[in-house]
Amino acid sequence: MIRVSLFALFACFSISLHAQSAAKNYNYSAPELVGNLDHELDEISGLSVAPGTRNELLAIQDEEGKIFRINSKTGALLWAITFWKDGDYEAVEAVGEDIWVSKSTGTLYHVTNAGKPNQHVEKYNTDLTGDNDVEGLAYDKTNNRLLLACKKDAKDDGNDKNGRYIYAFDLATHKLSKKPVFAIELEAVKNYLAACEKTTDHERLCDFFISRDEYDLAPSALAVHPMTGQLFLTSSVGKVLMVLNPDGKIDHMERLDKKLFAQPEGLAFAEDGTLFISTEKKKADYARVYRLPYKVSR
Repeated sequence: MIRVSLFALFACFSISLHAQSAAKNYNYSAPELVGNLDHELDEISGLSVAPGTRNELLAIQDEEGKIFRINSKTGALLWAITFWKDGDYEAVEAVGEDIWVSKSTGTLYHVTNAGKPNQHVEKYNTDLTGDNDVEGLAYDKTNNRLLLACKKDAKDDGNDKNGRYIYAFDLATHKLSKKPVFAIELEAVKNYLAACEKTTDHERLCDFFISRDEYDLAPSALAVHPMTGQLFLTSSVGKVLMVLNPDGKIDHMERLDKKLFAQPEGLAFAEDGTLFISTEKKKADYARVYRLPYKVSR
């Protein structure tokens, strides 16, 4: 397991090559609105770039066993297919031409030939449960695995309660790792913040992570950057965006504007590094998807 440990304090200092760090190449405070979503997606809970196209996204919502396809330029709903019965579905991820969906219980659904007459769904039960509350799912191409981010730490699982954990599902063996492959521990977060420049955003992060009695990080979405292999995750609680290097060290943290991201629960990357973030309706009129272009400093 890769722990986000004391070494995380060094991650605050800039990494000169953009190939090593993508975190600061996005303008999180001024994202481009893709569009307001159809009301059937008011509770959008997962996002992915659709297979075989650059102009479409996949989405899931946490009540229906449906996969939605939406236009990545306008947010318009293109079609929806049923893959399973209704349930608490939290994330969707394309792997090649296939689609994977995860449930909060850690159950995975492998959908092949989605929307075609020969559509097929294979269900995989893992050792995770509703106590883990799986909300993030990402394809780690380098290691041929899916990463499952848990919103909570289950009782009596042997893990430190002041940590949030990411497990791996091997796509060759269809087995879940017995132990987490990444651990995001409160101590590492505090060390990162202690070493960072004291800005307004830094103060807001300190208010969330240090001034509270509980460790409130609650991963709600996960994605792997296509160029750097870094892990981007959001915590809907606190509206936090966190970036981990492939070795698990914290590279960046940011508190997102709650007026834009009322409940950020979907992350997806295009091949060119464009980042998409979806947010549930919450108190707004519509759920939304935002686009953040990848801007590399030369």
